[in-house]
Amino acid sequence: MNSAVDDQRLLDHAIQSIEVGSKSFAAASRLFDPATRSSAVMLYAWCRHCDDVIDGQEAGHDAVVLSEEEVHRRLEALVANTEAVYAGLPIQDPAFAALREVVRRHDLRRQYALEHLAGFAMDVHAREYRHIEDTLEYCYHVAGVVGLMMAQVMGARDEATLDRACDLGMAFQLTNIARDIVEDARVGRCYLPQDWLDELNIPPAQLADPAHRQGLAVLAQRLVDLAEPFYQSAQAGLTALPWRSAWAVATASGVYREIGVKVRQRGAQAWDTRVSTSKADKLRLVALGAWRAITSRGRQWPARSQALWQRPLQHGSAARHAGPAAAP
Repeated sequence: MNSAVDDQRLLDHAIQSIEVGSKSFAAASRLFDPATRSSAVMLYAWCRHCDDVIDGQEAGHDAVVLSEEEVHRRLEALVANTEAVYAGLPIQDPAFAALREVVRRHDLRRQYALEHLAGFAMDVHAREYRHIEDTLEYCYHVAGVVGLMMAQVMGARDEATLDRACDLGMAFQLTNIARDIVEDARVGRCYLPQDWLDELNIPPAQLADPAHRQGLAVLAQRLVDLAEPFYQSAQAGLTALPWRSAWAVATASGVYREIGVKVRQRGAQAWDTRVSTSKADKLRLVALGAWRAITSRGRQWPARSQALWQRPLQHGSAARHAGPAAAP
């Protein structure tokens, strides 16, 4: 797909994907400059597609339980198509064609794309999350690494800025897990650490049972609190981004942070209806994002806390450090 018409079709497909799949990210993405927005939404389309394929859902909704054989087949196809992108082989699927365009424009690291798929493999292989460090590892693969890829799209290359981008992805996913505990449980997924569940005597198989909502509220608040230092750390990355990218990122951060606040405020009622932000909320957070982006310009930020969970080294798969912030 090299023609202007085909490029526009890819972009249209990606925009439709983000508009349906995530109203929060869709609102923030409109703040990017046109070139950055094009790449960001195409990267989102690939991520959304991979998630949908593994969960048997459409645009992030109505997940179904797939057979073990089927889900393994789907994961293998995702990996094969991603490898084909980096090998320069012909691609038909629009989501992978979109990824190829982002790779071409920004030299997106192959390692990041494969690490993202490794997060879906954790779902496929029914990974058990015994301790919070296990949950944080999952958060890295499904969201922290997306922050790394998005930062590359925005022009970031230095490791310090990439660390902050990863922190924001971690915060987003911790918020997601808190919001979606019951929804995930209904399709057999649980990302809460087993030792947390044991502490409150909540059997994983009964997470969706209303009788455990008070206990879930305690654990959801713990997740939201755990996300907060990641949100705070991510602010330092705004300084290194172009103005409009900083505005978009600050807005997305504000929107997701607000979701966590609402989960905490609702307590045991957090799963009666899906927590989201209103149009009025988003308008307020767009304005707040602009202020945060402006005030980040030229600011000297403290060094990133070594107490925060650290992303894996480039050449290895083990986490560099899991400090006090990873504790319940």
